[in-house]
Amino acid sequence: MHPHPDTLEHLARRRAGMKLGWYVHASVYALVTLLLWTLAQHAGRDWAIFPTLGWGLGLAIHGVVVFLHGSDVLEKQVERERIRLGLPPRN
Repeated sequence: MHPHPDTLEHLARRRAGMKLGWYVHASVYALVTLLLWTLAQHAGRDWAIFPTLGWGLGLAIHGVVVFLHGSDVLEKQVERERIRLGLPPRN
């Protein structure tokens, strides 16, 4: 049994939206980080490393979630759990 085309369309739009959200997040990160480094350099300080690393970690985690989710890893895990629970596979 194949998923309904409307279901696939919804899933495709959701995944595309998640990826677009990550690209926006990465763009804002780059712009704000550039501004922070500029301000820190004008002040003669190196404090910008802390928000760069902290926010960078958050951006990396966001990317892992978005791109692993989009690569069917989640669906494969759900299918394995269905089988472990004795449910029929959704082919």
